[in-house]
Amino acid sequence: MQLRSLDFARAVCDRYHPGLLKALEAIPFAEREAPGSPAIGVFRAHGGVGLMVPAAFGGHGADPVDVVRVQRAVGAASPSVAAGVTMHHFTVSMLYALAEPAGRLAPRQVDLLHRIVPDQVLMASGWAEGRTQQNIFTPSVTAAPVAGGYRLNGAKKPCSLARSMELLTASIAVPGPSGSPELALALVPAGAPGLSVHPFWGSDVLAASESEEVRLTDVFVPDHMVIRTTAEDPTRIDDLQAAGVIWFEMLVSAGYAGAAAALAEVVLARGRGTAAERAAVVIDAESAFALLEGVARAVRDGLAGEEAVAQVLIARYAAQDLLARCAEHSLELLGGMDFIHSPDHARLAASVRPLIFHPPGRSATCAPLADYFAGAPLDLS
Repeated sequence: MQLRSLDFARAVCDRYHPGLLKALEAIPFAEREAPGSPAIGVFRAHGGVGLMVPAAFGGHGADPVDVVRVQRAVGAASPSVAAGVTMHHFTVSMLYALAEPAGRLAPRQVDLLHRIVPDQVLMASGWAEGRTQQNIFTPSVTAAPVAGGYRLNGAKKPCSLARSMELLTASIAVPGPSGSPELALALVPAGAPGLSVHPFWGSDVLAASESEEVRLTDVFVPDHMVIRTTAEDPTRIDDLQAAGVIWFEMLVSAGYAGAAAALAEVVLARGRGTAAERAAVVIDAESAFALLEGVARAVRDGLAGEEAVAQVLIARYAAQDLLARCAEHSLELLGGMDFIHSPDHARLAASVRPLIFHPPGRSATCAPLADYFAGAPLDLS
């Protein structure tokens, strides 16, 4: 017996990436979720890179509703892959938002974006993601102006896709016209001299997401690989930030929703507990995803700006609680002998909880959200 809505999400995923889920599930779960897992390579081999890339750049250009459904299906098969590729999709959402309409990116930057799908380039994110109470756009890398570009120093830890990425996007602070620092985005090839990857992730949970430390030591980035605000396009970085927050929260939450749904599906298939108990885990799993799917539909239909950010955060925090309860209840219903003899389910349940660690943390946004709904601007800085 399968969970009907999760089966539908799998069908959507198969439409975009035929064979991906079967290929992932062919790898034993313990190996699939372990350090050194081939799962990220499987994702790339099945065209996962292009899900959100616009058709004009060779991708599928999937709409937000289909994207969260695909993420749910991937999260059910491999929570590590869903968590890891969130950072690629999140980066795609920002960069290609600036590429359309034409003129907001430099020609070499546009050329780079045209190579992402044909070359199956995975992009990692060097924003501040990973620090629960920190704005994800606060630069974790310093940039010193030099002839022809900038020298970057700093580290991102953890940085998902650290070992499979071919391009790192890093938030940096550069001198503005008045001399005060302003946010910019650097595009750094993974093979750039001075960029190195070091072990960081010590947990068994989500270990296949390749979330290691990426260090930048005097890494040179030319001017044409830095995206920054200009006098002609003063909202460029603001637009990038808004798109980034909205997509990150939807994507990362949908992956965890898949992991919880996979557990609920096992409960249904085994007929564990009473009908009321089985319904309870399904209601939690379905309610969480309905919130995410609803906000995705609203974004698809034009919801944007502060309102979109506020709504997606509400959906994320509400889903966060529902998914944790679903996972805990599912594990309880599966029973102690299952826990003893099948560590896969315990690991799957543990894979749901890290949603609480992704920024912005709930405590950091309580006041801004309350103020926003009382009529003030939404300020998450």
